[in-house]
Amino acid sequence: MKKLINSVDTVVTDALTGMAAAHPGALRVDTDQHIVYRAQAKEQGKVAIVSGGGSGHEPLHGGFVGSGMLDAACAGEIFTSPVPDQIVAATAAVDRGAGVLHLVKNYTGDVMNFEMAAEIVAADGIEVASVVTNDDVAVEDSLYTAGRRGVGVTVLAEKIAGAAAEEGQSLAQVAEIATRVNANGRSMGMALTSCTVPANGKPSFDLPDDEMEIGIGIHGEPGRHREKIAPASEIAGRLTEPILAELPAGDGRGVIAFLNGMGASPLLELYLMYGEVAKILGAAGITVERSLVGNYITSLDMAGCSLTLLRADDELLRLWDAPVNTPGLRWGV
Repeated sequence: MKKLINSVDTVVTDALTGMAAAHPGALRVDTDQHIVYRAQAKEQGKVAIVSGGGSGHEPLHGGFVGSGMLDAACAGEIFTSPVPDQIVAATAAVDRGAGVLHLVKNYTGDVMNFEMAAEIVAADGIEVASVVTNDDVAVEDSLYTAGRRGVGVTVLAEKIAGAAAEEGQSLAQVAEIATRVNANGRSMGMALTSCTVPANGKPSFDLPDDEMEIGIGIHGEPGRHREKIAPASEIAGRLTEPILAELPAGDGRGVIAFLNGMGASPLLELYLMYGEVAKILGAAGITVERSLVGNYITSLDMAGCSLTLLRADDELLRLWDAPVNTPGLRWGV
């Protein structure tokens, strides 16, 4: 194993320390509790948003803390859910009197720990709403979930719900928008290689050089099947077709198309893949209203990509276009 680390025991703390050093004016990082906050709290009377999950998916979630997205992100150990105490601390710290939305990926530990935290802070008088993302069409149940996994749509929900909270919408309204994003988004991923968790020191699974895994999870969970490596045009079809089969009807709406890298595939390949996806969508008569290409929800050093398509109405597009200023996503500022 070759990693840019000091010790497998301090990877997350050291990374958060570096994040704080890189963004001193934008972020406040609690390296003891592993929580990333905005440096400047949102004004009183606005809804706050807290998310989090295991580390190893950067820039998700800590990289999306800032104006127009999250108020705080709780970082678990690598591929391990944050604990309730972290979530309680973050929720209490960011509450501005209008309630707090928890955005949670559908992984058993994440859901359980966020639910426990919500019960604790509710007893202290903080109103919490929770939205669980479950957009992965690859498998119904997996190693870490009951039901479908929460993946790429989480990024879109954090951006769009974050904009709604920033402009002063109520907790019920912000939660409804996040729910709408999840309901109208579908995702699918693939891997060319495994990933290596530092504490394990070896790849999480074996994938021969001439094979790829279709439907992979962001922790290396098994997908739908393995097959021989194919041209990018064919891989794009393997991802796009299952998504389109389950994407809600258009009713005149186009999509936000999000081509995400799993961590090790270069932008050269990600843009190439996006081009192939765009051809398929065009042939299907689907208008791409907005696009996003890059590494936003990763799996350490896995090579591969995922595709998320979101049927977006005018309000969702307006909120998508709203200014955002975070380490991982920035426009309009």
